Amino acid sequence: MEADHPDVDVPRSQAGPNPQHLLTTVMGEYLDSSEAALPAAAVVAVLGEFGVSPASARAALGRLVRRGLVAVRAGGRVPLYHVTPGTIARHRSTMHRFLAFGGVARPWDGQWLLVSYSLPEARQAQRHAVRKVLGALGFARLYDSVWISPGPDPAPVRAALHDLLEPVAGARWSVMRTRFEDETGPGGPAAAYDLDDLAARYRAFVAQYVDLAARVRAGQVPAPQALVARSTLMDDWRRFVVVDPDLPAHLLPPSWPRQEARVIFLEIHAALGPPAQQRLVELMTPSWPDAATWVTHYVAADDPRDRPRRAGPVAAAEPAAGHR
Repeated sequence: MEADHPDVDVPRSQAGPNPQHLLTTVMGEYLDSSEAALPAAAVVAVLGEFGVSPASARAALGRLVRRGLVAVRAGGRVPLYHVTPGTIARHRSTMHRFLAFGGVARPWDGQWLLVSYSLPEARQAQRHAVRKVLGALGFARLYDSVWISPGPDPAPVRAALHDLLEPVAGARWSVMRTRFEDETGPGGPAAAYDLDDLAARYRAFVAQYVDLAARVRAGQVPAPQALVARSTLMDDWRRFVVVDPDLPAHLLPPSWPRQEARVIFLEIHAALGPPAQQRLVELMTPSWPDAATWVTHYVAADDPRDRPRRAGPVAAAEPAAGHR
């Protein structure tokens, strides 16, 4: 997906608080127009909800400007910031991918993408770079220098390997499509994936969010909690979109838990959308009076093949006690 907009430099996620990542997540979920111009004070207020200091919030905003995700709209007394059109396009693609993931079986013709490469022994840095790129593109290592993916499109990996290895003397590589005689055997492609670990992660996700789902059904999640809870939920779910190879169903163990996790994710994400949007408007309005006009949220389409829809505007509620 990132290859759709290679000019946009997206901050990498990391363990622990990451103001850049939080800000990118919030903008991706709740702002869908490059015409929305907000002051830095609105960003400070939003990230403060996640425990980020004003200095760190302003630094994160500045870094996103340098990365090209956000631009400054000059001409007024106070600088205004807007999400760039390229970033908006990427956010829409990202939200579709996240909300649709696991909803439709991957088309499967029985063929795998296979990458094989050879590098001179001294080229350890390039070897590490190749492995990192292949992992980011959804490939798994079957053997030392043989990587596979169920993905259908060879163009991204061809381009990445060309850029990395073309300048390296003695480097050789091939990208091909192949079939395995025994897909489920010990030497087959399923052996390249740790499906037990992935299943355990899905079950842990369900265990983590089952109580929140019950509170959502009972209407017990107020707006001041909804924004953080929904953002945390999305952050946890998007990790599966990155690490789950989305293997064909016949290669998955019985009782594969992804669907149960997806149902809980979509239920909470949809139910907390309006109160999270309301809370965001409430936080931004004191410094950005037009916030209610621009702030929205995404709702998953009934058919995962369709793009998610955007909710309409909501008015800011009176601040809750302790949030004035």
